[in-house]
Amino acid sequence: MAIKKSELYSSLWASCDELRGGMDAGQYKDYVLVLLFIKYVSDKYAGVPYAPITIPDGAGFKDMVALKGKPDIGDQINKKIVAPLANANKLSDMPDFNDAGKLGSGKEMVDRLTNLIAIFENKALDFSKNRADGDDILGDAYEYLMRHFATESGKSKGQFYTPAEVSRIMARIVGIKEAKTSADTTVYDPTCGSGSLLLKVADEAATPVTLYGQEKDGATSGLARMNMILHNNPTALIAQGNTLTDPKFKGGDTLKTFDYVVANPPFSDKRWSTGLDPLHDPYERFTHFGVPPDKQGDYAYLLHIVRSLKSTGKGACILPHGVLFRGNAEAEIRRNLVRKGFIKGIIGLPANLFYGTGIPACIVVIDKEDAHSRKGIFMLDAGGGFMKDGPKNRLRSQDIHRIVDTFNKQIEEPSYSKMVSLAEIEKNDYNLNLPRYIDSGQTEDLQDIAGHLQGGIPQADVDALKSYWDVCPQLEQTLFKLNRPGYLDLAVEKGAIKTAIYQHPEFAAFISGMNAHFDAWRKKSAANLKALQPGCHPKEVIHFLSEDLLAHYAGKPLINHYDVYQHLMDYWAETMQDDCYLIAADGWKAETYRLIETDKKGKEKDKGWTCDLVPKPLIVARYYAEEQAAIDRLAAELESVGAQLAELEEEHGGEEGAFAELDKVNKANVAARLKEIKGDKEARDEAAALNAWLKLANEEAEGKKRLKDAEAELDAKAYRHYRTLTEPEIKTLVVDDKWLATLDAAIHGEMDRVSQQLTQRVKELAERYETPLPRMTERVAELEARVNAHLERMGFAL
Repeated sequence: MAIKKSELYSSLWASCDELRGGMDAGQYKDYVLVLLFIKYVSDKYAGVPYAPITIPDGAGFKDMVALKGKPDIGDQINKKIVAPLANANKLSDMPDFNDAGKLGSGKEMVDRLTNLIAIFENKALDFSKNRADGDDILGDAYEYLMRHFATESGKSKGQFYTPAEVSRIMARIVGIKEAKTSADTTVYDPTCGSGSLLLKVADEAATPVTLYGQEKDGATSGLARMNMILHNNPTALIAQGNTLTDPKFKGGDTLKTFDYVVANPPFSDKRWSTGLDPLHDPYERFTHFGVPPDKQGDYAYLLHIVRSLKSTGKGACILPHGVLFRGNAEAEIRRNLVRKGFIKGIIGLPANLFYGTGIPACIVVIDKEDAHSRKGIFMLDAGGGFMKDGPKNRLRSQDIHRIVDTFNKQIEEPSYSKMVSLAEIEKNDYNLNLPRYIDSGQTEDLQDIAGHLQGGIPQADVDALKSYWDVCPQLEQTLFKLNRPGYLDLAVEKGAIKTAIYQHPEFAAFISGMNAHFDAWRKKSAANLKALQPGCHPKEVIHFLSEDLLAHYAGKPLINHYDVYQHLMDYWAETMQDDCYLIAADGWKAETYRLIETDKKGKEKDKGWTCDLVPKPLIVARYYAEEQAAIDRLAAELESVGAQLAELEEEHGGEEGAFAELDKVNKANVAARLKEIKGDKEARDEAAALNAWLKLANEEAEGKKRLKDAEAELDAKAYRHYRTLTEPEIKTLVVDDKWLATLDAAIHGEMDRVSQQLTQRVKELAERYETPLPRMTERVAELEARVNAHLERMGFAL
């Protein structure tokens, strides 16, 4: 049976992290990812003629396994595995597997390396039949490890990794997906880190393209080279060196130009000009724009990108927000870039997304092709759309999709996006700070003075709920009645607001219509999902399914189609992805397996059984509902007896109670006490309480046994039932009872949220203005008079 992907990655990380010891995650990643690389190329290319990667004899993963436990394991890995593999494939900056300072010495090094190799012997990590650019375990395993390494590395060392979500946005907004690409199409990242951003752009292209990257850090550039190989781009050219002072990709004395350039350079690099004379730059990167300030290198990287683009080239660069508004030299550069029409758009991102810093950043989108005809810059402020993920913020699937849709389609949306004319930008002295053009703050909930003084809910507040009245025109008149011009009163009791909304014919019809709308999608999707076959590609499955759901809900009133889309993407990540990979590997098989728990002493204990694709509750709900209902009744009866016992113990507890003589209230002590006081007339009340307790305790014991027996019988029935399941039955259980039922509940919850928002807002407005100031003053006077009268009766005359 195939292992669940989520379990594989989490166990892989847990094992790696456990072995890390005192080493910094930024260093440990080099060892782990080199092991992943060696395992992959060994599985994929060993013995394959004309393979893009050469595996020298004796330098494969199986040869590394043979070194486990040897006292000189580190030295042997360097000599027999790493050096031959690096030399044969022109790989440099490989980590030292015999470094005692990082890996420990003697037995510590032997154990650490032996255990590390053992992690990658997992049979589920078999790359021989997987494609690096498709639905395989490699790409996701790499992404999972890199995210965790970046998180653990701290602020100073997260620059080797651009969050995958941001990389996906950049890849989708540069336009490579829509372009006619070929092997002659070039993509370049001047600060490529581990190469993840470069690979994301390549993944968006319709055909294979040629990749170029340069990285200053030696170890990270080596990682990028391996990453290219791991993701089926072995011909990618990755150079090591400082891009600004020593660019490696040139055409004669000038910089080589590319079709697409993407980058996530170090923010505000204070040493960008070290070793460079910007005023006499041989590549004329600053000639027509201006020289960036000595301590702020952001524009140095952006101008390098501009210079590296062909006349039809397109690019995207992640920069801190300061580049949009800082003055002096940067203001001059910004002015010249805008005037030349090179900036197509700006996307503001949430704060605390990146591993190297917590400050908010933006994506500056460059487009040379349409520069001469550009009349404005498309601005998008996505700073409010994210989720918390541990110490960092993270873009959700819906945030990514909304950003890409809005930018690529140039959709103007209040408080989110706007096409800003060059004339308006010029009036603002070429300041591109997004808040100057997009008011993304929440609308202030203003208090109405006249409403507080004279009573009545302001008509303007009710009109602000227009989206509801558009769907249910008569509902407004049901909830509100006229007080005076411009002000309304609540037409129903405050406690009846929810009922009035839910039971209104128009609102009920809306809910019914939305339920039918989901049912239509559910029916179509069920047929498609039940048609999945072994060997299917889950990433293609979720792409088609999610895009179809998003389109199905686009334009629907009161409900945000991106919120609906997110429910599916969350469930995919939580459960459905693992299920689809199981189906892709094994087909529609409901295989049970035992849960074995091993304690610290190595002793195994059987904890029962489970089935990943078809969990037991699905079998019970569909085939043994009566038995489950009977168990539920037994559990309720048992709970009732337990409550009576607790009540009896509380009633007769304490120093004077019937249980006062007992050290502990249990059957043995109660029976012994009853024997003690037998025939004692003065202890009749105590005996009655103890007998009542004993009766209930016996009922509880019998109830527990009946419940346990019933649960065991149902468990056995369910377990046996798996052997009788046909493939159509499994499909029904998984697709209808599990996947679509869960999504149905989530989307129904979305509709509940919509109605609750209206209920809460109407109630809030009613309570805000229900007591006008004069009435409040009268009420205070009444209460004051009552207090004074009470004090007077007590002899405290004021």
